[in-house]
Amino acid sequence: MPFSYNALKVLEKRYLRRDSSGEVIETPRQMFARVARNIAKADAKYGETRSGLSRTANDFFSLLWSLDFLPNSPTLMNAGAELQQLSACFVLPVEDSMESIFTSLKHTAMIQQSGGGTGFSFSRLRPSGDIVRSTSGISSGPVSFMKAFNMTTEVVKQGGKRRGANMGILRYDHPDIEAFVRSKESGTELTNFNISVAVSDYFMGAVKHNSSFPLINPRTGAPQASMKARHLFNLIAHNAWLNGDPGLIFLDRINRDNPTPRLGHFEATNPCGEIPLLPYEACNLGSINLAHMVRAKKGGHEFDWARFRRTIHAGVHFLDNVIDMSAFPVPEIDRAVKRTRKIGLGIMGFADCLVLLGIRYDAAEALAFGEKIAQTMAESSFAASRQLAEERGTFEAWYDSIYGPKGRDVRMRNATRTTIAPTGTLSILANCSSGIEPIFAVSYVRHVLEGAQLIEVNPIFEQLARKQGFYSEKLMRKIASTGTVGSLREVPKEVRELFVTARELRPEMHVRMQASFQRYIDNAVSKTVNFPANATERDVQKAYLLAHELGCKGITIYRDSSREGQVLSVQGQPHSKTPIEAESSPPRSCPTC
Repeated sequence: MPFSYNALKVLEKRYLRRDSSGEVIETPRQMFARVARNIAKADAKYGETRSGLSRTANDFFSLLWSLDFLPNSPTLMNAGAELQQLSACFVLPVEDSMESIFTSLKHTAMIQQSGGGTGFSFSRLRPSGDIVRSTSGISSGPVSFMKAFNMTTEVVKQGGKRRGANMGILRYDHPDIEAFVRSKESGTELTNFNISVAVSDYFMGAVKHNSSFPLINPRTGAPQASMKARHLFNLIAHNAWLNGDPGLIFLDRINRDNPTPRLGHFEATNPCGEIPLLPYEACNLGSINLAHMVRAKKGGHEFDWARFRRTIHAGVHFLDNVIDMSAFPVPEIDRAVKRTRKIGLGIMGFADCLVLLGIRYDAAEALAFGEKIAQTMAESSFAASRQLAEERGTFEAWYDSIYGPKGRDVRMRNATRTTIAPTGTLSILANCSSGIEPIFAVSYVRHVLEGAQLIEVNPIFEQLARKQGFYSEKLMRKIASTGTVGSLREVPKEVRELFVTARELRPEMHVRMQASFQRYIDNAVSKTVNFPANATERDVQKAYLLAHELGCKGITIYRDSSREGQVLSVQGQPHSKTPIEAESSPPRSCPTC
């Protein structure tokens, strides 16, 4: 069995099929075989023979069973099952009418019931206090309607296994922007939402020059008031410092990479921000385990670039097939997905990969290596999608896209191909570090699945400790109390320096690592910028400015000890009688990636 104990517990609770009485009727091997057979069937649409389908199914099974690559959770849960809804990420439109709002509420319930996460821009809704001519009433504003979406999520469990997740976005120049920024201040409202403020280059310039900007009523398109840019900027930083919300979305930056600008402009993303999507679009994700791309050599390890490229090609084939095998809950989504055929191939295990290669996460070498990983993903996924286009045809909107005859004039199967997702649950299955995040802790407690707790120790550290002879149960318990080894003399100096954790890194390093990947990622990068508990609001502001300067598409920050009930926590502290939580984990762990 390639799985850790914790992975098996998650598989049993969330992924393996059950009978009508709730009993598990599937092994992990059978689950991967089910998924591989189902996704391989898409090849028949393009003329593949029965023997060819069998070979593809075997190839896909090997890809999954080796844990070299895993698709997003809905694919694992639903492929070959009754639902057959396989995508993780959706964006739904919210127009300024009761009909549109409640249609999107209905679609939200249907998507989340089948395992997907939803993103919305509420920027088109008229502000609170504005007139409603049809009823001679007064509008309650975007935040009040967000509460209705939040309640919908509260009562609909994803596939009966997990509550859904939402992203709520509002433009910086909406008259209700202050109420939106403060909407999660109490910690008890909008608990099923991540929220982000969509800002423009114009706004960021106004912040630097301490100038004002107009607040625009979306119903009339006319200025309603004005606001100092630094006032709003400081308010956003304060609330993010307080509890991690809101994040920032850099609107102009994400739209510069829009492959189909004639279809519309991006206004919203999926729940963790790594996939900008047009209304009704969906995207299915998959992640390559970089730790498995490292091979032993005499005197150490090296990265196997040839194996990485092969896995990228296989991943693109798999994810393109997922589109054809998906049964979407509403026809508008099916049409939008087929129009652009967006996929999101990413990675996990980046921090583990660095450790195996002997590279410290905050070294210049790590930034250069991350950029090369992203560049290789871009080049190889581009080649794979181009090959599929020759074999299967382009995405429907290709002609008017940036790849069409009036643009780059290159036939492409998928409008977008790469992303960096947080891979929360998938990294448990693969027993590796999450996304491109640094190691959270050498030992920690993970809170998952309705309150269950999983104690985890970094497997590479344990292997190294045993190999070098400094392993002991006493030492492992000591490490678990804080999660770090930086001050432990029992651990060799070179090992202490290599196993740097998220909370030990300078926030600037988190931003620079995100930017190094974003240079070549055509969707976006999900990355949490961690701050120590004693960080100031000014420190947060500096990170925002740096992220914008370096070309990030958004930024999420998290200050240690600013939020309760985190997904990850260390076991305890020295001399404490009860376990405590160390809330330096990503506040936007993804339930579907």
